[in-house]
Amino acid sequence: MGGNALYDTVILVPARNEEVGVFTSLRSLAAQSRRPDLIVVVVNNSTDRTEEYANQFADDPQTPPTVVLTLDDNPHKKAGALNYGLDWLREAVGGRLTSQVRHVLVMDADTELHPKFIERARNVIASDPQIGGVSAACLGRTDLWRNPWQRYLLGMQIIEYGRAANARYRKDIHTMSGAGSFYRSEALQSLLDWRGQVFWEDHRNLVEDYETTLALKESGWKVTANQLCIAYTDLMPTLRELIQQRERWSRGTVDTLRRRGWTKFTWHSITTLILGILGSAYVLGWGSTHLVMAVKQGFTNMPLVFLLLFAFWIVYPALRVRNLGWKAMLVEAALIPELVFTVVRSYWLVSSIVKSYVTRVSAWK
Repeated sequence: MGGNALYDTVILVPARNEEVGVFTSLRSLAAQSRRPDLIVVVVNNSTDRTEEYANQFADDPQTPPTVVLTLDDNPHKKAGALNYGLDWLREAVGGRLTSQVRHVLVMDADTELHPKFIERARNVIASDPQIGGVSAACLGRTDLWRNPWQRYLLGMQIIEYGRAANARYRKDIHTMSGAGSFYRSEALQSLLDWRGQVFWEDHRNLVEDYETTLALKESGWKVTANQLCIAYTDLMPTLRELIQQRERWSRGTVDTLRRRGWTKFTWHSITTLILGILGSAYVLGWGSTHLVMAVKQGFTNMPLVFLLLFAFWIVYPALRVRNLGWKAMLVEAALIPELVFTVVRSYWLVSSIVKSYVTRVSAWK
């Protein structure tokens, strides 16, 4: 693209009932070391004061140029809101994204971006013309607990996010994060030219970010993640909300994999899902049983192979979260907190697979 682009970076922020967090998210964009040229907020089927707060931000002369769009009757969830914003942007620049736009950043309205997110993501995109998108490394917000159980639940999510951010499959990542994904405009335009939509509008599509990631790969684009492009996202404060969130993510992934089948773009995700189930069965079955036996009989009476595996499962999980500090390492080395969370994780994995085969996804009213 030439050097006369009207917009170097445009931000799309779909927001549904986000009056609590939308100000924080938008202010994190205003605080970027490389400020966006335009922010487009799509207020999506909201019934709270999200639109009012977004307009307050837009009216502030010290913030980046901001447009607030309202979409009141959207049956296509987040995908519909994002496409609505992209359609508005295409019309504003003359019909094609590539005519006047270099980059599009999609972020959730309950997310804060690191002050150098845009600057770093632009550098990653510029390093390889075949990179179509750079995903955020997501970290959970801390210090939001109110009681010991909530502290445990949120703490395990913080560890989970930190572990994933430290060990993502960077050359061929599973999915571009909905919390923060930085796209090359040519990549998005190629999807528009191919199928007429960037984000697939189907009420059964529960994971529009994953489906779009697969579509980019199928179109010949590379997608990657960068540990320095950090997004801080909300965590689920209750067990019910956590299971609902993860069942939606997992079930949506299984649905998408079933529709795509085994391909060179899906085999890694399918294998990871299978290994995750087998790993949980191993930990909850063999591992927990022998741990109980060791407590009852004493570790000195246990076979050497068990002692070696026991030592491994103390050291390995702790090392995987060393980027989060010594407290996280201590929690992982203690085994019991992670074992309890594995029970919860196993539940949503298995229930998601079952629901994918036996239940339908309801339309969003």
